Amino acid sequence: MQLYNFFNSSTSYRVRIALALKGLSYEHHGVNIRIGEQATESHIKLNPAKGVPVLITDDGQTLTQSMAILDYLELTYPDSPLLPKDTLERARVLEICHMIASDMHPVNNLRILGYLKQQLEVTDEQKTAWYQHWIQEGFEALESRLNEYGYGDYCFGDQATLADCCLVPQVANALRFGCDLSSFTKVLSIYEHCKKNTVFQQAAPNQQPDFIA
Repeated sequence: MQLYNFFNSSTSYRVRIALALKGLSYEHHGVNIRIGEQATESHIKLNPAKGVPVLITDDGQTLTQSMAILDYLELTYPDSPLLPKDTLERARVLEICHMIASDMHPVNNLRILGYLKQQLEVTDEQKTAWYQHWIQEGFEALESRLNEYGYGDYCFGDQATLADCCLVPQVANALRFGCDLSSFTKVLSIYEHCKKNTVFQQAAPNQQPDFIA
């Protein structure tokens, strides 16, 4: 497999975690979205939406959208499952995933923040306020749900699921932007536990070939 991704992209990060948890090897291709490599002609051929990650499967098929990639990996490589077999538990894991992937991340990704700054000409202070508002709102909902549904050191029990694959990058991104997450004790406890896992460490941004300090 080949993975076109950016070291600090939350969506790329969640796919790298899943690949690591499943013990799957892949060829890394760095796409620097800070300088616009996602908008080059060669990358648009891979992903017309001009985004990362892009997974090229072992049989040469191209997949985009991180949640679709995660679903493909789960179904194609069922060993080390990242979704429970129980239908209700599976739905709850996916609920947490989509709270992050569908509600939180899209309004705060690089493309949106860039539009706010460049086209709408908001100030840095206004851009930060935008980011922190949606982070606060999203983590409030996430904390509530995890306290209701969650159990164990990970989001659901003593084994990582796709929920943890999504949670860790979102927390890391929020901390990088200077958000105060101290009130989200459940979220932070899961994040800190995952960080101690060597598999999660393998997928971390600072371990990637394209890492820029």
